Amino acid sequence: MSGARRTLGFSWPALVALAALAAPRVALHDLGVVPEGTIVAALLAVGPPLCWVAVVLWRRPPRPFLTLVVVGALYGVFLAAGHQVFWDSSLGMDAPGPAGLAPGAREALLRGAAVMSSLVTGTMVGVIAGGAAVLLSRALPAPARPTELS
Repeated sequence: MSGARRTLGFSWPALVALAALAAPRVALHDLGVVPEGTIVAALLAVGPPLCWVAVVLWRRPPRPFLTLVVVGALYGVFLAAGHQVFWDSSLGMDAPGPAGLAPGAREALLRGAAVMSSLVTGTMVGVIAGGAAVLLSRALPAPARPTELS
């Protein structure tokens, strides 16, 4: 059994797959396909973390908070990568930033800030989801596991 599975209750591919549930929102938002303030935008924002919590409540990993913080951090990587890929179509050089900088320096500064912001945002989504999972796991009984026949 791998260290991730022992500590987090899931394999690394499963953790990445959980984080990837939230990745479509990045592209759809950055490309302007789904406008903010719509039901679809809300579902894309809230649905994946709710799925993360549901999976943790179902599987009952040994450290549910840490598990979802890791999933959130992985989501932050997807978020950062997505914002970089769709940079020109969503913000590009129209992004607000310090005037007087050379365009290349300004873009590098803004892209770096976007990466950091994405990583923090993803991790904080994981922290909130992890906190909810811990509280719910204390309040809800563990699902029944099938027993072996004697």
